[in-house]
Amino acid sequence: MVNLCSVEAINGVKPVLLMIVVQSLYAVVNILLKVVADDGMSLSVLITYRFVFSSAFIVPLALLFESVENGVKPVLLMVVVQSLYAVVNILLKVVADDGMSLSVLNAYRHVFSSAFIVPLTLLFERKSMQYLTGKVLFQAFLCGLFGGSLLQNIYVKALALISATYTTTIFNLVPAVTYIMVVSFRLEKPNLGTHAGKAKLLGTITAIGGAMILTLYEGRRIFNWSIHVDFFQNAAPSPESATSGSHLWGFMLAIVAPVIYSLWLIIQTKMSEKFPWHYSIAALTSIMAAIQSIIFALCTERDWSQWKLDWNLRLLAAASSGILVTGVCYPLIAWCVHLKGPLFVSAFSPLMLVLVALGGSLVLDEYITIGSLLGAVLIVCGLYMLLWGESKETRKAKSDLVSANVSVECDSIQICNQKEHDKKIKASVAPYTFSSVNNSLGEVQQLKI
Repeated sequence: MVNLCSVEAINGVKPVLLMIVVQSLYAVVNILLKVVADDGMSLSVLITYRFVFSSAFIVPLALLFESVENGVKPVLLMVVVQSLYAVVNILLKVVADDGMSLSVLNAYRHVFSSAFIVPLTLLFERKSMQYLTGKVLFQAFLCGLFGGSLLQNIYVKALALISATYTTTIFNLVPAVTYIMVVSFRLEKPNLGTHAGKAKLLGTITAIGGAMILTLYEGRRIFNWSIHVDFFQNAAPSPESATSGSHLWGFMLAIVAPVIYSLWLIIQTKMSEKFPWHYSIAALTSIMAAIQSIIFALCTERDWSQWKLDWNLRLLAAASSGILVTGVCYPLIAWCVHLKGPLFVSAFSPLMLVLVALGGSLVLDEYITIGSLLGAVLIVCGLYMLLWGESKETRKAKSDLVSANVSVECDSIQICNQKEHDKKIKASVAPYTFSSVNNSLGEVQQLKI
């Protein structure tokens, strides 16, 4: 009775607390709207951003929880994820060209991601905290370094030096670089004697060749669909973009980014074997990355005016990259990996490349050249060859496992049948032997008489 009453009390208090939270959020939002309206922000632009953010947040949740066919739901979710990635990449390119400090941008990004993902972790995976060990915390530190602070500083620096299309295209080398690293570390056998192993090797070589063409050959400009949008009035030029030889340095950083990302994937895989909680891993990674990024920004950025965020695209880029990418995209990717596998998720990577290329041409005044187009085609072809080889090996491993299980089941069934046959023989032989012994004893007794 006491437990029942406590449960009823909790169920009665929960709606009250939720409504208090809702009304508190309404009050905060109304005050913020009044502040930015008095600051002179265009109300039509404010309303546009409001509904864009609400759509970006609620559409993935609707696809995830509402009744949509299971075959269609992962596809729609991955389209949303890659679209959000493309929007965030264009925003980061815009604020980098505006002259915002990249270290400060990454520090704010991880602070926003931590503020968003930590409450979700405490809400859904609170029990995982009791399994934290020193080894898990060290792996989280490495994940925060390779998957957060170091990766993002290098990637955004590359975005500032070269075009968003080039950076996104080169980042599609992640599967090829990961394949090279797992083979080098002997975490996976190359299996060059099979068609799948040859396809993976050929796909890796093709993707690397595409990256070299993208880096060394520009060619003739094909088209540009710029709509000439001026995001900033009297914007200061980016110091990175004015550096001589910055394009080659940007390409080198863009090539280093997939290597660091692949290291993060390997470390995260090892971490999830002993600590299988996706929200908790994302929260620990965000916290570690935020601490590292803040320390790095304080050591490298002496201009305190760079830390000031106004109600403009700088705040939008920092908040959207932290909340949308880490808070929304990471759980959606984890859910799709759980439902369809990592190959399904990787197959949607070229979609972000296409969206960034179109967005860069429309908004960033970037040109599509013959070199970029040829390199992108080769990288995407190499990606799909590698994914085909990986899927073929995965299907073979599953079929071998099924055949092994079937053989084990057949052996166990044969053993059980043999045992039942032996029992039947014993059951049929025992009465016969007993009766024959009695008959023989009777005959002996009769002879004695």
